[in-house]
Amino acid sequence: MDHMRRVLEEVRSWHRPLMVMVLAMAGLVLTAGVGLVADHREILNESVWLKPFKFGIAFVLYGATLAWLVSRLRKAKRFGWWVGTAFAVTGVVDVGFIAVQAARGTFSHFNDNTDTFNQVGQRIFMSGVLGLFGASLVIAVMLLFQRVGDAPLNRAIRVGLGLAVAGMGIAFYLVGANSDRQQVTDAYGHPVTLAGSHGIGVEAGGPGMPLTHWSTVGGDLRIPHFVGLHAIHALLIAVLILTLLSRRVAWLRPERVRARLVGVAAFAYTGLMVTVTVQAFRGQSLIHPDVQTLGMLAGFVAISLAALAAVVGSARRQAAVADRTERVLVQQV
Repeated sequence: MDHMRRVLEEVRSWHRPLMVMVLAMAGLVLTAGVGLVADHREILNESVWLKPFKFGIAFVLYGATLAWLVSRLRKAKRFGWWVGTAFAVTGVVDVGFIAVQAARGTFSHFNDNTDTFNQVGQRIFMSGVLGLFGASLVIAVMLLFQRVGDAPLNRAIRVGLGLAVAGMGIAFYLVGANSDRQQVTDAYGHPVTLAGSHGIGVEAGGPGMPLTHWSTVGGDLRIPHFVGLHAIHALLIAVLILTLLSRRVAWLRPERVRARLVGVAAFAYTGLMVTVTVQAFRGQSLIHPDVQTLGMLAGFVAISLAALAAVVGSARRQAAVADRTERVLVQQV
């Protein structure tokens, strides 16, 4: 009970507007989850509620992480609070628009129809993409010059947020540069013009993977967007695992060793993101990699494994030397 009380007190100290946004997104996840089961309307062969469901989950995870990070700022805390608040408000407005469009049975992304609600919503939505990216970038830069924890945690936060910002940057291509126009229909059979697409070399609504609906026949920019956005979560999990293991493994206890291992994990994750980004822009499905894609991935894996072996080998040798030195000192005493 005492441990749970401390955890709740810690969470209550996090950035409040962002946590309000997280609660709103959690409510959306529940609502959209019910919609997935009870509402059989579809657009492009997927439930109208799938997109708000996925966005809700993503914003719960990313929003809670930002709320924690903003609460740990030591410098310019007031400015950081306002940046976090801007992200929270923008997130609610943008994802709210996605949910409303789902309820209307039509498209939120790329919808170029001329009805007033959609046109106003699209302008707000486009501005929101810039706002979310800008707020994340500002927080990332602030954390770049501040220590909010030990070396492994700082490295995970800085690289993770950097990759998250890069992943969000892909959204600019999704909503702007990729301007191929397609004629499709909404959930009621009404015509809709899509001015853009997340696919490369494929038309919207083609074959996709279960749940994510990432394309199985061509490139899909939602993949590097997803991988980048959740980089910080993967690296924070790596920090947690290393911290837990260090209680049992002596050579993991030095902070510099765990920081180097986080660096290796960050390089490997960056390699994964680069690989899936290049693969998507080449118009290639994630599940059908060619020799070039496999070669690129193998190169990153080989370098990562070599770096991992070097860090582990060095740490174990240093731990062995320290152990022998301690034994000699004890014998001399």
